[in-house]
Amino acid sequence: MGAPSDASTRGSDAHTTAVLSPTTGTAGTFTSVQTCSYASAPRTGDTAGGARATDSRRRIAVPLIAAGVLALSSLLPTAPAFADDVPGAADGPGAVKPPAQMSTVGGKRLGHPGTQVDPKAGAPRLPKGLSGRSWLVADAESGDVLAAHNAHWQLPPASTLKMLFADTLLPKLPKEQNHTVVPSDLEGMGEGSSLVGVKENYSYSVHDLWLGVFLRSGNDAVHVLAAMNGGKAKTVQEMQAHARRLNARDTHVVTPDGYDEKGQVSSAYDLTLFARSGLQKADFREYASTAYAKFPGDYKKGKDGKRTRQSFEIQNTNRLLTGFGIPTYKGIAGVKNGYTTNAGSTFTGVAQRGKRVLLVTVMNPQKAAPSEVYKETAKLFDWGFKASGSVNPVGTLVRPGAAGANQNRTTAHGNGSDEHTQASVSSDGGSGKWTAIGITGGTLALLAAVAYAVHRRHPLPELVRRRGRG
Repeated sequence: MGAPSDASTRGSDAHTTAVLSPTTGTAGTFTSVQTCSYASAPRTGDTAGGARATDSRRRIAVPLIAAGVLALSSLLPTAPAFADDVPGAADGPGAVKPPAQMSTVGGKRLGHPGTQVDPKAGAPRLPKGLSGRSWLVADAESGDVLAAHNAHWQLPPASTLKMLFADTLLPKLPKEQNHTVVPSDLEGMGEGSSLVGVKENYSYSVHDLWLGVFLRSGNDAVHVLAAMNGGKAKTVQEMQAHARRLNARDTHVVTPDGYDEKGQVSSAYDLTLFARSGLQKADFREYASTAYAKFPGDYKKGKDGKRTRQSFEIQNTNRLLTGFGIPTYKGIAGVKNGYTTNAGSTFTGVAQRGKRVLLVTVMNPQKAAPSEVYKETAKLFDWGFKASGSVNPVGTLVRPGAAGANQNRTTAHGNGSDEHTQASVSSDGGSGKWTAIGITGGTLALLAAVAYAVHRRHPLPELVRRRGRG
């Protein structure tokens, strides 16, 4: 697939948004959207080494996003796989095909290539024109997978992998902790990395850095947080271990920021697990749903001779949240987007309509249209909300740990009872301890998600936009 017209090159998320500059900037990197007053992002191919490292800090940041929910499990239907006639990826002799058999975590149907959906009478048809190589629609609270296309296809994740990074590190670093950046913190960033504007010898709070990760998808912020955690190697190891604990078996972590590297892969299924786990943490929900924020900048000397730290505004790169270039999506509450040359565009979003909360992940749409990943995500959200109660689940989002492994052994063989089991994090501040709760009559176990359900209803985007600018 050729890079979108507004894309740069390998490793860059810059095409998906433009970072707000504290000074008047030139037109942004978009070719399809007016971006006056935004700072443009340099193309990759700049000089490497020290000059590259210096220039990179002024570079634009990336996509990501969103807000949360809870709970887990659900049983898998044993009916034969149903492949809808909706195209799920580009066809043709040169098209890349998924493996004939993929992982069956969450149910054996999810291991089949092609589109999996099991409609009841009168169910809405899946939207036409979907071109993502892989996608998944799931009920965030019950864990039911309503429909999927190549759910376990291992593909480059781009910056959506930052959801796993955040879910792994957020509990470890106090948000009020301050850190002065040293040169080694910023070493090893890939060429063309998306950046929020972290500078050497400047101090930032952990809270500031997480805003840089979630809103601007800043690889510079990721690398500083990884350094604070003991280094890149240790962080990658912990991310891989956390992925295994979540039973995200398609994921192999090479870098903490999602930058293209050989062997770094995930799947629509795993990315949805990361979002669901992360959204159970209050800080994750807050950062993912923030549309605008202030980020620390340079010092400026005033007339009195005193130097004062300036700040500049940053905007979330999740276009369904901010409405930049496309309409905001009703009920959107965050999560994360990404783009690299190898990965194409990737996105995981969470949205709520009434009492229904859905997660949608789309990976690498083959249509070379502006904002295609958001358009296809919105179509799948619309379908998912309309399909409520009119489709049988084709799989489930498994629980973490041994409980999820046992759950998978049941669903993978098409066995199990008709009862739905739901899981959610206990109200211990998001420590990661999961509690399985029996569900009868479709009752939702809101638990800690009750605050999310109350405070993040439509029109959430406008609310968080006002909050961010306040």
